Amino acid sequence: MITEARLYEVVADGKVHCFLCCHHCRIAASKFGICGVRQNLAGKLYTHAYGDAIAANVDPIEKKPLYHFLPGSLSFSVATIGCNFRCGFCQNWQISQASAGKEPAGRTGNLLPESIVRQAKSQRCRSIAYTYTEPTIFFEYAYDTARLAKENDLFNVFVTNGYMTTEALKMIHPYLDAANVDLKSFSEDFYRGTCHGHLKPVLAAIRTMKDLGIWVEVTTLVIPGQNDDEEQLEGIVRFIAGVDPHIPWHVSRFHPAYQVTDVGATSLETLRKAYRLGKAAGLRHVYLGNVPGEAPETFCAKCGEALIRRRGFHVAENRIEKSACPACGEAVAGVF
Repeated sequence: MITEARLYEVVADGKVHCFLCCHHCRIAASKFGICGVRQNLAGKLYTHAYGDAIAANVDPIEKKPLYHFLPGSLSFSVATIGCNFRCGFCQNWQISQASAGKEPAGRTGNLLPESIVRQAKSQRCRSIAYTYTEPTIFFEYAYDTARLAKENDLFNVFVTNGYMTTEALKMIHPYLDAANVDLKSFSEDFYRGTCHGHLKPVLAAIRTMKDLGIWVEVTTLVIPGQNDDEEQLEGIVRFIAGVDPHIPWHVSRFHPAYQVTDVGATSLETLRKAYRLGKAAGLRHVYLGNVPGEAPETFCAKCGEALIRRRGFHVAENRIEKSACPACGEAVAGVF
C-alpha cells in the first residue's frame, strides 16, 4: 500500500529531504531513498511498505533477543522488505536487501495494523515486535500499529540497527517500550565500509532511547577479523557501561552468510573474551548468543543467584520476584 510518509520536507528542484533515518536522503523525483521503500512521487514522499508485510510470526521474546523484557512471553513479529544498511553479513539479506521495485517470494501483502493487533491478541502475545529487517524504514506502518497496540494493552518492541533520527525516536517513544539495538562495531571505518552508515548516530540513538525511558538491550555480532579485536570490544563495553551498566549486552556468534562466506564462525574463546571484558567494565548482564549448548541464564549481579534459566529461546524457570532477586533482594533491571 502506497501511503504518504512522515518526517520529510520539500526542498529545491523537486527534491524531498527525508529525515526519518540518519542518511538524510535528498531524493529526486521518481527516485527512492537508500532504504528502497520511500519514493519521491511528484514532490511528495511516499512509503511503499505500509501494510505490505514480508514476514509475520509468533516468536518467544528471547529470540529478539530481549532477556530482561517480559521473559517467557510471546511476541507477534512483523517485517516489511528493505533496510537502510548494506551489511554484507546480513542474516536476513533476502528480505532486508529487497526493494519496492522487486517482488521477493513470500510477501504476505495486505496486513494492516488492525489485523496485526487482532492476531497478536488471539495468539496470546504480550507484545508486537518490529523486526527481521529494519523497523525504521517501515516507520509509518510500525507507528500506527504501535499506537493501536497500546490501546489494546500490548507492548511494542523494535529490533533495530539504531540508525533512526532523534525526531523519529521522539515521535514513536510514547508507544515504544523496548528495543534491542545492534551495535555492530566501535569503528567508524567498519560502519562506513561495511554497513554504509556511521557509528555516532547509533551511539546517540542508544543514549536517546535510554533518556526517553525505552528499555534497551544491545547486541553485537562478533565477526572474526572484522570487529573482534580487543580495542573494539573494549570500546563497546565502555560505551554501554557509560550509558547504563544495567543494559544487557548480547555477544552473538557469527556464522557465514550472504556476502561473507570466506570467514569461519566466531570461536568460543573470542566470545568468552568479550564476556570477560564486559564484566570487567562493570556490565551487570552479558549473554552469549548463537552458541548451541550455552545456557543463557540470568544471574543476580550481586549474589550470583540463578534467576532465570532458559532452554534455547524458552524460559524454563523464572525466580525473579517483584523485579528483585529472591535470595538477596537486589533489584534486577528490566520489565518483568
